[in-house]
Amino acid sequence: MDLLMSPVQKMLKDYETAKRDPRTKDWLLIGNSPYNVWLITVLYVAFVYLGPVFMKNRKPLQVQGLLVAYNMGLVVLSAYMVIEIFLSSYAANYGLLCAEYDVETVDVNDPKELRVAKVLWWYFFSKAIELMDTVLMVLRKKNDQVTFLHWFHHISMLNIWWWVMVFAPGGLSSHGSSLNCLVHVVMYLYYGLSAIPSVRKHLWWKKYITKFQLIQFCITLSHTLNSFRNQCHYPVWGKYLLTGYMVLMLILFMNFYVHAYFFKKRIHIKTDHLSNGATNGHAKGGDGHIKNGYISLKAD
Repeated sequence: MDLLMSPVQKMLKDYETAKRDPRTKDWLLIGNSPYNVWLITVLYVAFVYLGPVFMKNRKPLQVQGLLVAYNMGLVVLSAYMVIEIFLSSYAANYGLLCAEYDVETVDVNDPKELRVAKVLWWYFFSKAIELMDTVLMVLRKKNDQVTFLHWFHHISMLNIWWWVMVFAPGGLSSHGSSLNCLVHVVMYLYYGLSAIPSVRKHLWWKKYITKFQLIQFCITLSHTLNSFRNQCHYPVWGKYLLTGYMVLMLILFMNFYVHAYFFKKRIHIKTDHLSNGATNGHAKGGDGHIKNGYISLKAD
């Protein structure tokens, strides 16, 4: 517990003593306190629970054009951030295994460091934009997609990155964010294309997106753990926070992957054996229904 509390106490002490990056204090949604982000968090969580209630007796919105435009817009933004993070990090002489940052010694007048901070702000701001994922799901009555993993990941990233932009908008922060942007290029491209009915049936690589995300978490976790070993100078609380968050994401996303693909595949295989005993869509000797090769069991 002491190992955990030490970096947390250091982070809070830094905040109280104003040991923050002075360059970001007037930037949109950053300011001098997290109240704006907390307000967005409260409104978002309220919408997650109240939105489906509001839509219960209403028809789902048909927003195909908006879906395509929204997702393709995020593809463009994510691609820009991948390129700009790489170029700005290279210009700032960041190493592949270590990119140092110290709030007390960073040159606030260095245009190269400022360039890194600016693109990282765009990354932070993109986390606010991506909350629209949930809004569009609820308005389309796709409530089964609004899982705990979905909304927790969205809102935790926004809140974590507020702290990053206040205390460490540079250094190691650029590594994980660039990899995440690369994943999002692929992910939002899939979402955008799948919103087009004539294209959707040709998309075969959905499950590989989750694999890509898992690989991302493994690389980021390994990179962060290596920063402890090589004593790469970066706020220690940031290293602990990123390590813990990557472990949590690995657990949650792996759980999703197993249930979405392995468990689903096992049910599919079992129903193949039952198909010869199916009459008019009902399985003989069973208490479920067969549709398109899958069996949906009645709840007790």
